[in-house]
Amino acid sequence: MIQDMNGRVIRSRISILLFSIESLIEFGINELRAAIGPLSGRSLQYCTDACLRRYLEARNWNVDKSKTMLEEMLNWRSTYKPEEIRWHEVAIEGETGKLYIANFHDREERTVIVMTPAKQNTSSHDNQIRFLVYIFENAILNMPEGQEQMVCLMDFTGWSLSNAVPIKTARETTKILQNHYPERLAAAFLYNPPRIFETFWKIVKYFIDPKTFEKVHFVYPKNAESIELMSKYFDVEKLPLEFGGKNKIQYNHEEFSKLMLKYDIRSASIWDLNEKTAQANHATNGHSTSEGAQEPARIAAQAS
Repeated sequence: MIQDMNGRVIRSRISILLFSIESLIEFGINELRAAIGPLSGRSLQYCTDACLRRYLEARNWNVDKSKTMLEEMLNWRSTYKPEEIRWHEVAIEGETGKLYIANFHDREERTVIVMTPAKQNTSSHDNQIRFLVYIFENAILNMPEGQEQMVCLMDFTGWSLSNAVPIKTARETTKILQNHYPERLAAAFLYNPPRIFETFWKIVKYFIDPKTFEKVHFVYPKNAESIELMSKYFDVEKLPLEFGGKNKIQYNHEEFSKLMLKYDIRSASIWDLNEKTAQANHATNGHSTSEGAQEPARIAAQAS
């Protein structure tokens, strides 16, 4: 009886604590929403409670700093219009498989983004950034239900300073991901980086905020701790060979293009864009995109 009473007291206190935390979160979200003022159109659609919470978390629940960050993001989206980028505009960037959305998830069913820096195939800074934004937008729109974050796998096989992206591009990439997609990254795994990468990393790490920096893990195939870390996050049967797994799957640009064309249709529906844009992409690439449409309301919640 005493044990049961103690158990009930503990559960009661936990319930009160959780209720208090949820109340504080709700209060912070309402305060931030009041601070940014009335919204309309896509800005209103984007700024769900989940979105506001991520910006509060990114700025340690400081409403003023979160407001500034959120407003900068909304200004960026209104001019850059990431939701309007379509596959046919950036497909050339993905031909080598240097960046793509994987067809497997981590152990927590989070979306996985795969990067292979050595497969860089273009030199346009603007196009590379648009491609990156396109991939992240679609990764978010098509996350498994209940997920808000993704993990990133970077394969450094063949990487050298000669094929590394310019510092300008690396800096812009970091800026966009941190400022406009906060709290979307759960973890990043830099697999088997060469010693020369340390020189590049010493420069890039100054662009990374402390919270993001803590999510970056260097992984080495012959290191026991690294192997244990990868097995903690991934099922070795699903993990590709290049990351120490047993999956022999290779990037197939044609198949990935078909998937992205379907995503374009979904995106157009979610953001109330002119369907002719997506249909034009369909005609240009010659693949069917009528299959696999998700429920718009659910995807819209993921998009925010």
